[in-house]
Amino acid sequence: MFDYYGSKWKKKRKHILKLDGYKCRVAKMYGKTEAANTVHHIYPADEYPEYAWCDWNLISVSQASHNKLENRTTGELTKLGQSLQDMTVPGKNWRARK
Repeated sequence: MFDYYGSKWKKKRKHILKLDGYKCRVAKMYGKTEAANTVHHIYPADEYPEYAWCDWNLISVSQASHNKLENRTTGELTKLGQSLQDMTVPGKNWRARK
């Protein structure tokens, strides 16, 4: 089980939120602006521990968007979460300017 309470995660979470300007990247895909307060693992940390700390696998989201990406009871990805994962190429920095 991934440790979401340790200092290493808190530091990484803050880094990702700062990278994304504290804005929800999922809302941005739909032309909306929302504050981000959560960092989501695109490839779930428990299933893909080798990607758990990679910046490309972490995305800033609002709590509402996080609930749309992941079933909060089971932890499984929703259709939207699976779609985001399908769009994300492991190891590729999707934040880089195109």
